[in-house]
Amino acid sequence: MADTTIKKVLTVAGSDSSGGAGLQADLKTFQEYGTFGFTAITSIVTMDPDHGWNHAVYPVNAEQVRQQLKTVLSGSPLDAMKTGMLGSIEIIEILTETIDQYHLQNVVIDPVMVCKGESEVLQPENGIAIRELLLPRSTIVTPNLFEAGQLAGMRNISTVQEMKEAARIIYELGVKHVVIKGGKSVEGDRAVDLLFDGLEFTLFEEAKLETSHNHGAGCTFAAAIAAGLAKGLTVRDAVAKAKMFTTEGIKNGFAFNPFVGPVWHGAYNKAEQRMNS
Repeated sequence: MADTTIKKVLTVAGSDSSGGAGLQADLKTFQEYGTFGFTAITSIVTMDPDHGWNHAVYPVNAEQVRQQLKTVLSGSPLDAMKTGMLGSIEIIEILTETIDQYHLQNVVIDPVMVCKGESEVLQPENGIAIRELLLPRSTIVTPNLFEAGQLAGMRNISTVQEMKEAARIIYELGVKHVVIKGGKSVEGDRAVDLLFDGLEFTLFEEAKLETSHNHGAGCTFAAAIAAGLAKGLTVRDAVAKAKMFTTEGIKNGFAFNPFVGPVWHGAYNKAEQRMNS
């Protein structure tokens, strides 16, 4: 008889009230994958339409994050977890202790360093703590080109060859697998993501999509990898499926406001056709 147990996945991330990214994107993705999502909220992100859509980040108290994690881990074991925006070094340290204490597996670290449309690193010291504490404990780290540059000490990554160079450097930090989300920012006519396992590079490619409705694509991609691992996929298969899932979401994205257009997380499973009767 097939195992019908619902797999359980945790996201430790910030809240995006626009619904496209952050823990909202993670939960929607977990649901579409048929897994049950838990959350520990690390910060709340807002956008101000009266001041050029400027972002504000409100960190959650570290002790509150600890209590959220305690609640989540009071039940049956998790099958995977992922991170997003982490509000402080203290939160990163608490998460590190939690991973060790509960022997958490299938750990996907999405090293969120900037908000969409912003170019300044939110908290540089957090990037250092992620590199030193979380990467050695992770199954996969999923930086975009900017984040990969920060982790690898490189600037202006834009080619596949530079992605490979960065992946080698990041792998040496102790992570088991590196996935660099190049997407449409890579030079050429293909949206490219790269997987490195320490020995072999695997490229996942799709035609570039001419759309700005891709808010939350990075969060969605990382969440999809975590959910795939929770359901027993290999790393390579989890990344491949996540690529297809996210690409469909981008193809079917929509305009939310003049600043962002989120991906549609239900696109892969045609969720808009549900509950019609």
